Amino acid sequence: MEKERIRIVDIAEELGLSTATVSNVIHGKTGKISDATAKRVWELVEKSGYLPDRAGILLAQNDSRIIGIVINDHEKYEGHVLEDGFIGASVNALSREIDAAGYFMMLKVTDRWDEIVRFASMWNMEGLVIIGFCEQDYKKLRESMRIPFVVYDGDFEETERTCNLTLDDYDGGRQVGTYLKRMGHQRVLCISDNLDYMDSQRVAGCVAAIGENGAGFLQIPMHESDRRSFYREREAEILTYTAVFAVSDFYAAELIRCLRERGIGVPEDLSVVGFDDSPLCASCSPPLTTVRQDTGARAKIALEMLLRLREGREERLAVKLPVFLVERDSVKKLEGD
Repeated sequence: MEKERIRIVDIAEELGLSTATVSNVIHGKTGKISDATAKRVWELVEKSGYLPDRAGILLAQNDSRIIGIVINDHEKYEGHVLEDGFIGASVNALSREIDAAGYFMMLKVTDRWDEIVRFASMWNMEGLVIIGFCEQDYKKLRESMRIPFVVYDGDFEETERTCNLTLDDYDGGRQVGTYLKRMGHQRVLCISDNLDYMDSQRVAGCVAAIGENGAGFLQIPMHESDRRSFYREREAEILTYTAVFAVSDFYAAELIRCLRERGIGVPEDLSVVGFDDSPLCASCSPPLTTVRQDTGARAKIALEMLLRLREGREERLAVKLPVFLVERDSVKKLEGD
């Protein structure tokens, strides 16, 4: 079947499916369609070169020069994922690198892995950078499409045409714990909304430096209103510690605001440290001590790895980037230490 003439009915006939089923998969309406069926459809869509409109056909006849960026619209962002400091800084850095390399960037926000396949297929993309999905999603993506992709902070086994671009999260947490201990803090509380791979490594590094007897952990709710209630209810417990390590700057800055609303000073009454060194750190009051990841360097490496995968110079890659502590004013040195 020629690319210019491929139709939904052709795909449906070859797979023994209805045209409605094939159309629903292509347009992301897979609520009542099994993963196995969706996978079969997308495999044939890619193999046949089907594209839904004339613009897509023109793209298919040439290199598109398009790199897709996909961000997981996770519930914790409550519809504001692109306003998150880390996400915004990452997209900005990727945009600069992609433009400098002579490519075009297309951005998509979704919480569904099958939407990523449709997005990439419709525009004949040359590669993807994917942020914030889970191991199961990456596995399905690799099974459903051939183009290379780079993952930020993925937790999955190395697989073909994929680069897992991670941070040394454990060392970041260790640097926080070492610094707080040097500043006289013997009781440190770690907070996160989960204990999955990335956050668990940050917490584990901090606990290792402080010592298990001096470190605590609280799993905070996903939604802001619930977190505010949680902080009020657990205020007495939180104040049994002298410092809090939040696994993201967003949670650190939010905690500082909540504490101040309750008349609790930072760092006078409680020291707070974040992670990422996002733009909000400098504007936070007080400026936030945090662990810095270089979003510019990460974006540069992401594009380099993506092109290496596309050109066949690498089959699979795993790259771990260093991080380092940035000391600001949100940590108090305890007297007598």
